[in-house]
Amino acid sequence: MPVCPLFLSCSVQNAITSVFFVVLPGKKGGHKGRMRTYTSPEEIDAQMKAEKERRKQEQEEQEQEGAAQNDTAEEKLPGSGSEDSDDEDSQRRRAGVEGLIEIENPNRVAQKSKKVTQIELEEPRQLSRREREEIEKQKAKERYMKMHLAGKTDQAKADLARLAIIRKQREDAARKKEEEKKAKEAAAVAAAAARGINSLSLK
Repeated sequence: MPVCPLFLSCSVQNAITSVFFVVLPGKKGGHKGRMRTYTSPEEIDAQMKAEKERRKQEQEEQEQEGAAQNDTAEEKLPGSGSEDSDDEDSQRRRAGVEGLIEIENPNRVAQKSKKVTQIELEEPRQLSRREREEIEKQKAKERYMKMHLAGKTDQAKADLARLAIIRKQREDAARKKEEEKKAKEAAAVAAAAARGINSLSLK
């Protein structure tokens, strides 16, 4: 089968340049209908050199900024350092989109750090809802127990009535038992007396 010299040159060229095939980022794979784009080795070298130069410049700038910050930090007075850092923190926080947009969220509580000198130890701590409810429950329970011991609650009255009924039943049972005991003793005495009379009469 004869091979076209033009076809050979194209396939060799594609084989050589296909090493430098650039995949474009996206959700889906490459587009099958489009022509492939290739990057020549010279362009790749140029891009690599430009990237290295950009990194060097960024490093140098960071080193210069770090040295400048160290110099200014040494010049600052030790007493005013904390106030300046607070101002810098607030400026950093407001630097992004937050500086442009005012947020009014009632649920968002801004946490402000306090210095030790600003904290008042005598100020009473506000209790949370759960803590308040727990304290109220304990107080209500104590009040109920006091009233219960005094016999003023419905449950205490019912308990006292039940105890009175039980006490009366026990007293009745004890009285009945005592009467039965006395009746048995009397019957025994009468039986003994009857035996004694019978034995005397036989003699």
